[in-house]
Amino acid sequence: LSTTASGQHGTRILIVDAHPDDETAYAGTIYKLTHDFGGTVDLCVITNGEAGYKYSTLAESYYKLKLTNEDTGRKYLPRIRHQELENAGTIIGLRKIFFLDQRDNRYTLDPHEVLDSNWNIPDVKTRLRRILTDERYDFVFVLLPTDSTHGHHKAATILALETVKDLPAPHPIVLAGSPSKKGMTPRAAMGLAEFPITHISSGQPEYSFDRTQGFGFHHALNYKVIVNWEIAEHKSQGTMQLGMNEGDIEQYYFFDMNPPEGRAKAKALFEMLAKNTYPEVTYPGIK
Repeated sequence: LSTTASGQHGTRILIVDAHPDDETAYAGTIYKLTHDFGGTVDLCVITNGEAGYKYSTLAESYYKLKLTNEDTGRKYLPRIRHQELENAGTIIGLRKIFFLDQRDNRYTLDPHEVLDSNWNIPDVKTRLRRILTDERYDFVFVLLPTDSTHGHHKAATILALETVKDLPAPHPIVLAGSPSKKGMTPRAAMGLAEFPITHISSGQPEYSFDRTQGFGFHHALNYKVIVNWEIAEHKSQGTMQLGMNEGDIEQYYFFDMNPPEGRAKAKALFEMLAKNTYPEVTYPGIK
């Protein structure tokens, strides 16, 4: 991990996601890196999430639009979800958000539906390569690809991996994120059999960020507060709000395509993020 002259860690991360709101999976990690250690995090979001009109019932009165009507939702949700994401990004400390404006067609488990006919793949990869080349990130975060994952999430991860692999060395380390509850057995994930670039030989997360690490007076606060703030900004997506307080740990998996030395770099990042940067808070006469 590089360190700036001011003593802050200059770690640079690019998140590559399919939809506005997918970034909530890494929100605790990102907040602590940007706020406590001076890291830089950008987000590349491939679609505008307009197929989310089906979950916008409660947002209709908030935005004063009949968003659950498909035509209305597809017309207005791109602008709305851009703004929601910018609001959420401000909370967790995103520096830049790159919108690729590909069509969010519908929910599917099949990544081929997206890769073969839905998105303009040459354009996505060209723009993604330009971002990666211009900014020279240390890490790329993507969502964990499993058979049960949304096809758009699978496709975004596949495209990020392919684009990184084609970069001249040294290329950034790509990690797959997946939140889980404490006490649960970590999700076993080997990648997608049809896409060898997604393979994860260990099948297990190798790094984690604990959202429940306590700080403040009596250690009563933790990073789930920040994640809830971030989720709350995505008001057009009613089901997102049901995820508040759900994830305790952000787990990260190491793709086989990464160079072996990337493990040490990733380990150093998460060991740094495990440090409590808040001084103990006490008040005279108050226990």
